[in-house]
Order: sequence, then C-alpha cells, then structure tokens
Amino acid sequence: METTFKLTIGYHGTSYAGWQIQPDQPTVQEAIQKALTRMVTRPVTVIASGRTDAGVHAVAQVAHFKADTAISAEKFQDALNSMLPETITIHACEKVDDSFHARFNARRKRYTYRIINRPVAPAISADTFWHIQNPLDIPAMQQATACLAGTHDFKAFEGTGSPRATTVRTLFEACVHDHGQGLITLTFCGSGFLKFMVRNLVGTLVDVGLSRTTPDGFRKILASCNRQHAGATAPSRGLFLVSVAYEDTPHTPREFTDSPLYPAGLWLGPC
Repeated sequence: METTFKLTIGYHGTSYAGWQIQPDQPTVQEAIQKALTRMVTRPVTVIASGRTDAGVHAVAQVAHFKADTAISAEKFQDALNSMLPETITIHACEKVDDSFHARFNARRKRYTYRIINRPVAPAISADTFWHIQNPLDIPAMQQATACLAGTHDFKAFEGTGSPRATTVRTLFEACVHDHGQGLITLTFCGSGFLKFMVRNLVGTLVDVGLSRTTPDGFRKILASCNRQHAGATAPSRGLFLVSVAYEDTPHTPREFTDSPLYPAGLWLGPC
C-alpha cells in the first residue's frame, strides 16, 4: 500500500536548470527522484508546489511523493541528505494524508527578491542577488507596490510560453524593504503566480527606482495588460521561493529563514 510523503526542500538554484526535469540538464526534481528511486528500487515521481526557473533558489519548497515502502519518514530524510548534493537539503520529511497534493493544496506562496544597491557588491554570494550600482529611489518603489495587493490581471508581467486558464492572480502582500548597507528586498505573497511574474514585477519596480518610470506609470502598466509596456525581466539569481503555506501550516517555520546560515532579508513576518 502506498504512503504519501511530504518534503520540505531547500536548494541553491545556480547549478540547476530549474525544478522540473529537462533533457540533458541538471534539475532539482531529477536529483531527488534519482535518490528516491535508488532507495525504493522503483521509479518515484516527486511533485512540487510549483516549478522554479533556472537559477532560482528555494528556502522551503514543498513537494510530495508516493511510495509502497516500509521506510520511515525519518530514514528518508537522513538517506536523502546523505545522497543528494550539498546544494539540495531536505529540511523535513513527513507522512501525510493520501489526499495531500503539494501543488493543488497550496494556499499561498512567498517569494523574496534580493538586490544589493551600492557601488561595490560582495563577490562571495554574487549568485544570490542582483547588483545595481546606481542609487534606487526606495520610497518611489514602495509607493508603486501599493497598487499590487488584491486581485488583478497581471498579464503585463507574464512571461510567454506557459499554459494558463487566466492571467488574474491575487496578491496578499507586496512590499519593498530597505535593510540598510545596500540590501533591498522585494517580497510578494500570493495564491499563485504567472511565469516570470515576480521577476517582471521586480524589473519594472527597478525602473521606478531608477526614475525610468513613475509610481503612477507603474499603475498604468499594470492596467494596460501589455507586456511590452513593462520593464525587463530581473535576473533569476536574486529570487528565492521562501515559503509555501497550506491549511494546516500557515507559513514556513522560522528556523528555515531566521538562521544566519541563510542570506539576510528573506523573512519579514508571516504573510
């Protein structure tokens, strides 16, 4: 009899062509599935809450798999962490009800985008932020984000090539936070996101910060539903999937995001 297991996963996305399996390219899904298949000696499919793009990181991605096995959740976690590369960590593995589905049961997702805004940026963690040398007008960016909370048609910020029934999405929170010393984070919490939506929002908000457009211009771009009016797509390296919330788990446990082991600025409170 099959058992459903829920995984909470962190990964450093630089080395991967995203979550989803791609031909002849390393992906997070492929790495985990290969390890699980070795353990249960039969093919295992791991389904995530959503597919992150190439270069995007995750603090606490959620996924599930089913297996007919006597292996405990604790042993799965220990074995996976011993088999997977250091760029992928299984924070938790737990048995859940068979009705659980990581994608379809997800209620909210939180993404945070990190920007370093100063003349010289640290080289060591350069693949975890977007370095912008020219000073950003943070109050203008904050003013622009004020229009995002609520239900809107986000077609102007959608990437091409992804099937969807509608471009209408609901954001519960959108904010720009200045942490000092040049660290700026843009956080978006919503029920779901279009392809490249967060990165396109960030790119357009940076245009506001660089006075290429105004907060009112940003609102008009949202209303236009025209991708050509919006800014460029922000680089993937600054984007983190921070948490996925379900009915029984309102937000990600703070130990994943408050730890000094993680890049600063990823957690600003529950969404």
